[in-house]
Parts: sequence; structure tokens; C-alpha cells
Amino acid sequence: MSGIQFVTDEKGRKTAVLIDLKKHHAIWEDFWDGLVSESRRKENGIPYEEYRAKRLKDNRQPQCTPTATRTLYTKY
Repeated sequence: MSGIQFVTDEKGRKTAVLIDLKKHHAIWEDFWDGLVSESRRKENGIPYEEYRAKRLKDNRQPQCTPTATRTLYTKY
């Protein structure tokens, strides 16, 4: 497969892989997502209602001040 190279040790065993991310970005993302998911497997979760309540509380807080918004739009 082009864009993928294996690094081998002196006995010919594959020890690493080089992936051309321009060609295989989607494959790498799937692989990385799997690794992240596996690494978080033993983490404690939170109940959905607790998560939802926190999100609703956070969304009620203003994201930016009127001054910041006014400055943002006057630069253009």
C-alpha cells in the first residue's frame, strides 16, 4: 500500500510504521480514536442527567462581553 512504510528490526520484525497523513488521514483518525477510547475504558463516567445539568448551566453564562463583540466587529 503506498504511503505506508514499516520499520523493521535486525531480525526483520515490524517494530513501527510510517504513515503518510496526507494520503491516509482518515485511517489514522480512526486508529487514534480507537486508542483514545481504549485508554479511557476504565475512567469513571458521570450520569447523563448530571452532564446535561452542567451543560445547561454553562450555556446560560454569556460567551463574550458586549465590548468584546463590538471590538470583534469593528475590526472589519
